[in-house]
Amino acid sequence: MRKLSKFFVVMLLLVTISNCSTGPVGSLLFTKTNFEGSSNFDSSVRSTKSATGCLHSVLGLVSWGNAGAGQIASDNDIRRIATIDHSNMHILIFFYSRYCTVVYGE
Repeated sequence: MRKLSKFFVVMLLLVTISNCSTGPVGSLLFTKTNFEGSSNFDSSVRSTKSATGCLHSVLGLVSWGNAGAGQIASDNDIRRIATIDHSNMHILIFFYSRYCTVVYGE
């Protein structure tokens, strides 16, 4: 029974640590990164407007928000998307997490 308990604790730690960041790099205590998403190769689309949408999570138990590029653009009257960028922040692996999408367009 004791070996089984240790096995589950180790597995839980491995799963928790392996999912500590959504971006290109991560750390156990604090992570804050900005990274490029995708670009529209049609150079006629200008970046005259920008809008941000974020997802938030606390202790991996409760999460809320919307970081979908299409919904962010629609809610902020962006008809043509030029660039989509992302950022994330994590405090103490999963104590608090935030993942944001930034949409630029016209």
